[in-house]
Amino acid sequence: MTLKHIVFVPGKNPKPRAAQHRELLWRTLIEGVRRADSQVAESLQSGRDRFHLVSWNYLYYHKYKDITREIPWIDALINKHGPTAQDIRQASSWEIRISSFVLNMVDHVPVLIRFLPEDARSTEQEIKRYFNNGDGVAADMRKLLKHIVRPLLEKRESVLLIGHSLGSVIAYDALWELTHQEKLQGKVDFLTIGSPLGMHYIQRSLMGMNGGRPRSYPGLIRHWVNVAAEGDLVAMGRKLHDSFGAMLELGLVDSIDDHCQGIYNFFCTNEGLNSHRSFGYLVNPAVGSIIADWWKRN
Repeated sequence: MTLKHIVFVPGKNPKPRAAQHRELLWRTLIEGVRRADSQVAESLQSGRDRFHLVSWNYLYYHKYKDITREIPWIDALINKHGPTAQDIRQASSWEIRISSFVLNMVDHVPVLIRFLPEDARSTEQEIKRYFNNGDGVAADMRKLLKHIVRPLLEKRESVLLIGHSLGSVIAYDALWELTHQEKLQGKVDFLTIGSPLGMHYIQRSLMGMNGGRPRSYPGLIRHWVNVAAEGDLVAMGRKLHDSFGAMLELGLVDSIDDHCQGIYNFFCTNEGLNSHRSFGYLVNPAVGSIIADWWKRN
């Protein structure tokens, strides 16, 4: 019998130790699926040991995050069944719209990055460090993912690869390496959440991204679904179908579907709404429905 596996690649910033981080992600993922299809959620519980976390963050930051203070907010998220009116206002506020406009300008004219706020410049520097692969750190990060995915594909298992934020970039590059450097056969289904893969700056630096030829893209993706929440400033260039449509034309992927209208990430802390956090994406029934459909289909 073919087994089903879910592999999660987190985004940037230090994370809790792997066991605790995996447990919190699993809780929110199960809740999101439960909201979409309670029967699938019950079935999915049997696959708990086949939920794999690519815990790359310690390699990059050399420290763990104490998430103790956030656990009550995660509990509140699990008991919150949708965005409040205030969440919706915050996600579409003038501040968000102005920031989105500025970030879009910088994406097209990178020299303008010096005008960004300090936190945005810091994010750009972290992404730059990944692409520069200083001390081989990016290659080591991708090795962690490939160590998990490679044997699953060799055994012809069903794999849903979920990449959040920078994790989606790491996943994409690792799939390119497995395709063109290792000549691995097989297919994964790819779910990207809060992904910056639509940004021109990111695309110019991806593995093999030189336009048009099959070698420019990974060949191991069967179905690619992308979810971008309203107000998520990391998910620039929200429609990945527009950016990676050549993969469809080349027959490298069966479908690329974007879900980026009317989806809200309603994770909140005492600092307010955070439209980008992975927990908020996973608990959302829109993401839960995608995972439930994958579980039933495979």
